[in-house]
Amino acid sequence: MELRKVSTFIEEVHTEGGKAGARPVTSIVVAAVLRNPWAGRGFVEHLRPEIVAIAPRLGQELTSRLIGLMQAERIESYGKAAAVGTAGEIEHASAMIHTLRFGNVFRDAVGGTTYLEFCNTRNAPGALLSLPMMHKSENGRRSHFITANFQIADGPAADEIVVAIGAADGGRVHPRIADRFQDMKEMEQEAAM
Repeated sequence: MELRKVSTFIEEVHTEGGKAGARPVTSIVVAAVLRNPWAGRGFVEHLRPEIVAIAPRLGQELTSRLIGLMQAERIESYGKAAAVGTAGEIEHASAMIHTLRFGNVFRDAVGGTTYLEFCNTRNAPGALLSLPMMHKSENGRRSHFITANFQIADGPAADEIVVAIGAADGGRVHPRIADRFQDMKEMEQEAAM
């Protein structure tokens, strides 16, 4: 793993829509910029050797840093994101985050049971990146469908990948829409009429 830098982003939302929240909601993103191990090699059929070698170590590095900033018990929402530079394939970004070897490190550390919401894309240095999150144990809890936005001025370079994890100690400051399960119940009742 050729790690060039790690960037951390912390945001506290106190007021939304002109109304103060019951408490601030804090979100944290920890992002690594690393050399794309498949860059410059042409089309690589089998990505697995690099996934196995890098993903668990990267997951541990990012998780340790995030947990150092927000205790696991405080975390309610989580997610992950990866952006490959212009000389790579989106599959390269996906390879780093869409493996249990990466995701389980974070999920287990925070006591999560749902999948990690995700985004994988291609980007140029300094582009705005989005890291979507959802509740760590209730996948239909829409109050916790939130997104952390961040950018790294010099990454990803063409031959790099940005890999990030994010967490929040709440959902949106003033959630007012029904959760998925309430919608399902109402729609079942409507269909039965």
